[in-house]
Amino acid sequence: MTTGYRRPIAIAALAATVLLVVPATAVHASPGPTPAATGNHTTAARLPRPTGPYAVGTEALHLTDRSRTDPWVPEAGPRELMVSLYYPARPGGRGATAPYMSTEEARLMLTAAGLGSASPTGVSSLRTHARTDAPTAPGRFPLVLLSPGFGNPRATLTSLAEDLASRGYVVASVDHAHESTGTALPDGRMLECAACDLVMAAPDEETVERLNATVSTGRGTDLSFVLGRLTGHHPAWRHARMIDPSRVAVAGHSIGGNAAASAMLADRRFDAGINLDGAFFAPIPATGLGGRPFLMLGTGTGHGPGGTDDTWDEAWQRLDGWKRWLTVEGAHHSTFTDVPFITERLGVPVDPAAPLSADRSARITRAYVAAFLDQHLRGRPRPLLDGPSPGNPEVVFQHP
Repeated sequence: MTTGYRRPIAIAALAATVLLVVPATAVHASPGPTPAATGNHTTAARLPRPTGPYAVGTEALHLTDRSRTDPWVPEAGPRELMVSLYYPARPGGRGATAPYMSTEEARLMLTAAGLGSASPTGVSSLRTHARTDAPTAPGRFPLVLLSPGFGNPRATLTSLAEDLASRGYVVASVDHAHESTGTALPDGRMLECAACDLVMAAPDEETVERLNATVSTGRGTDLSFVLGRLTGHHPAWRHARMIDPSRVAVAGHSIGGNAAASAMLADRRFDAGINLDGAFFAPIPATGLGGRPFLMLGTGTGHGPGGTDDTWDEAWQRLDGWKRWLTVEGAHHSTFTDVPFITERLGVPVDPAAPLSADRSARITRAYVAAFLDQHLRGRPRPLLDGPSPGNPEVVFQHP
């Protein structure tokens, strides 16, 4: 078993995979501070525009699972989750576009990444496209649950969530309590990453891997709980009637990708899953996922066959349904999130080892995730998944 790859991925929010694509000191080596870095905003940066035919609405939910005590901070009581819902909307509506994240959440994320000198408003002021109180589009839509990387706020998957909603999916992006650098609750509390502290203090790789497996399986339980609260007899969301509970997928970045597999193992209601560059700390068993489809989309350096993370080789052998293993040349671990846009906003120089631009990162991630979901939740064959395409030369099909 390869162990050298484990700890950097496990502590994504505290080191290499939230914002430190280069050392933090490199921020000051760029050719002069950008308006975002100094806090003097002349033009607000915006996430890429969603590509689907629908407008996008959004709403936040605070959910409490009273059947479980929080595993990281037991004295806090029941497990609490913040969920951002993104949904297909009708044009118009009076709601403002939703904030990307709070300034305090941005400050905590930057501090954890060693970029505490950068202005948090350079992140929190990123403009989104989803509107609060947007009128819902008619119809019922497939549901996709998203789980972010370990330590990453759910906001770092906003671009993907907005795009999927614009294409006709309801998306639930989940912040897992005490597994993010900062999760703001409606009552003013801020939950910080107690789980990250435990991983950082772990005395050896065996303990790190055990903790990461606990994160993955615990998130699987979180995701199953959220699914129940959205599709059960007394749903927590006022627009739950939009959801078609017979078409549900789960996806995640980094350890959130492992959590997608854990959720599928624990709950047959998940019909399909996606892992975006996450090690399988909690492995897929030899019995597979019950024939359900699964997509692995990752970096060429870390997640190619025989790469630094051998859990993908093992998972590939055990997946027993439709499957694809795709790697992206020039990508880094956070390519599949909003982090490339955040680093551009802060004036962080491009990592020469991972030169894929923010625009290409978003286009590739959105295209392949949507193609997979269209094919397996809507029954619409997508040739993009059949093999290499001239329009996406960076994407390599492994074991075609």
